[in-house]
Amino acid sequence: MDTEKKVLMGMTLDDLKVVAAELGMPKFTASQMAKWIYQQHVRDIDEMTNISKANREKLKEHYEIGAMEPIDCQKSKDGTIKYLFPVSIDGKFVETVYIPDNDRATLCVSCQVGCKMNCLFCQTGKQGFEGNLTAADILNQIYALPERETLTNIVFMGQGEPMDNLDNVLRATEILTGDYGYAWSPRRITVSSVGVKNKLKRFLDESECHVAISMHSPLPEQRQTLMPAEKQMSIEETVALLRQYDFSHQRRCSFEYICFGGLNDTPVFAREIIRLLQGLECRVNLIRFHEIPGVDLPGSDEKRMEALRDYLTAHGVFTTIRASRGQDIFAACGLLSTARRSNK
Repeated sequence: MDTEKKVLMGMTLDDLKVVAAELGMPKFTASQMAKWIYQQHVRDIDEMTNISKANREKLKEHYEIGAMEPIDCQKSKDGTIKYLFPVSIDGKFVETVYIPDNDRATLCVSCQVGCKMNCLFCQTGKQGFEGNLTAADILNQIYALPERETLTNIVFMGQGEPMDNLDNVLRATEILTGDYGYAWSPRRITVSSVGVKNKLKRFLDESECHVAISMHSPLPEQRQTLMPAEKQMSIEETVALLRQYDFSHQRRCSFEYICFGGLNDTPVFAREIIRLLQGLECRVNLIRFHEIPGVDLPGSDEKRMEALRDYLTAHGVFTTIRASRGQDIFAACGLLSTARRSNK
């Protein structure tokens, strides 16, 4: 990509209006650009054929679309595909996972290279933090996806903590849901978080997308050993914040819960989850632990997970066991990492 030129992808309609004004183009040109970029997915400014050639030339002097093709892909035996995308941070890449499932197709997008949160059980955390993605980097994972037209859902559950790159995540979701952009319902988008003080509240106020909280333990002391972020914003504080919002209609609140054998999957923990979530309209997704090098944590067996699911559901907390997808290509939950791809 030409680093001297600015990238149009990732710009909101208001941003494109500024571009049009700066270049002396008619105001309506901004809407035309938005349509060409987000609805037609053009790769070159010359493809914007209802913009005059003179104005296209002006645009080309200073701007480019910014689409970047994935440089690698791996396909799982279960149909999951993991793509490696270049990003605007020199020499860095992110992994993006496409998960087809009958009439649904979910894309798990990344928002950072690596992650600051350093959760014990997560391979991305072991990579450390190498930079925030721009809104263009986030959207490019959708824009340049070969299966883009089949997508039904997007989850911000790839590399990185979305609340730690909130401005760019909100910009990307605005474009995904805006009439001028992809015009998706926010109900097709889920944004995950460990819980980040002030940032999570801002996301809940400024976005209508679903929210998924990484819980993994209802007990603060244990959660802190698994997730250092507990110290900055506790799970109790996170749930108290969520209680201030209405999840009784279409917007959904869910909790992600990786099951560790004998550590967080016993009846004691089931009762604590029920106590913690009592009265909050939400669901719990139980997730199998996928082993990572150097981490001595046991995974739960199927019987324990089913017993936990059934107990929670019977006590009013709707709970499911998430199907594990793409484990053979290291695309499953907690396995994404581009550390070896990065130029140090």
